[in-house]
Amino acid sequence: MNKNKKTINRKNFIKKAALSALTGASLLSCKPKSDSKERSIAIISQKKYKWKMVTTWPPNFPVLGEACNHFAQWVEEMTDGQISINVYGGGELIPALECFEAVSSGAVEIGSGASYYWAGRSPATQFFTTVPFGMNAQQMNSWLYCGGGQELWKELYAGYNLVPFPAGNTGVQMAGWFNKEINTIEDFKGLKMRIPGLGGKVLERAGGSAVLSAGSEIYTNLERGVIDATEWIGPYHDYNMGFHKIAKYYYTPGWHETGSTLEVFFNKPIFDSLEPRLQTILETAAYRMNTWTLAEFEAKNNEYLQKLIQIENVELRQFSSDVLIKLKDYTNEILTDITVKDAASAKIYKSYDAFRKNIKQWSSHSEKPYHNLL
Repeated sequence: MNKNKKTINRKNFIKKAALSALTGASLLSCKPKSDSKERSIAIISQKKYKWKMVTTWPPNFPVLGEACNHFAQWVEEMTDGQISINVYGGGELIPALECFEAVSSGAVEIGSGASYYWAGRSPATQFFTTVPFGMNAQQMNSWLYCGGGQELWKELYAGYNLVPFPAGNTGVQMAGWFNKEINTIEDFKGLKMRIPGLGGKVLERAGGSAVLSAGSEIYTNLERGVIDATEWIGPYHDYNMGFHKIAKYYYTPGWHETGSTLEVFFNKPIFDSLEPRLQTILETAAYRMNTWTLAEFEAKNNEYLQKLIQIENVELRQFSSDVLIKLKDYTNEILTDITVKDAASAKIYKSYDAFRKNIKQWSSHSEKPYHNLL
């Protein structure tokens, strides 16, 4: 799906594509001249859609990019070819971190990424990816699907002309790669680290500098000293990115990303113009993408962790309790600051935190005792 793509002037592309998308949406809203309801339905159902999906991930990137390709395939199969989707990795059509803007404007129909990348648009977006020391993957799914989180997400994104759906989860991540030991909280001072979202704010509170960069840029930035440390995802991706070749210490646990939800989002006028059957198919494909992505992460991470330790001789380190307690204190301070200043963040975090506290009680009697026995 990504072959033979031409280089496109980004500004002209967005301008022309947005105009074309709006024109198409207007045509869809016009009623057929026929008096026959059945004929109207038939005409709409025969319409073919050729869409573009832009992502924050490098082209065909393992799991993340692959999931987008699967999504496009599933949609085409379930719609019998009525919707076909070309998937573009970050930088192929537009810069990776401009997906939000491109879909919001209608320049393209679909985007894939993680909501904390858009914190510059609204700090409230971050809560739909992850919160440091927050919920894990299954708890995030429970909040989004069954605890009111999805409704809040749609409400927030509607203000940006978007319709979002959960579309994957990384599970608990690793804390990252460092070229120096982190023994105390003071060791974060002056550290330049690639780390997004609320975790980046916590790092800054500890005296470090958070850098946000696309996945395709991380290795080069670390190799050249633009950053001193980086987090990415987990052993599978970290191994394939080659971080073990340029960083000495691999730290755990991923306090900053305890179950990071990924997203697929649609231009709202275009999505709303579709007949309900097609809307349901797109949402169903996102459900499938959500399930497959987490399963693939879990299947690969231990295998590649063993490769890093046994073959590459990576030094696996664990943050001390003192370091984690201080990071958690900083997290609480950051959350207070954000929710006091931003009404949307306050509303969303109230729902998130209430659900987290309730489900924590259940997990303390179910999974925690079980894992303590292992």
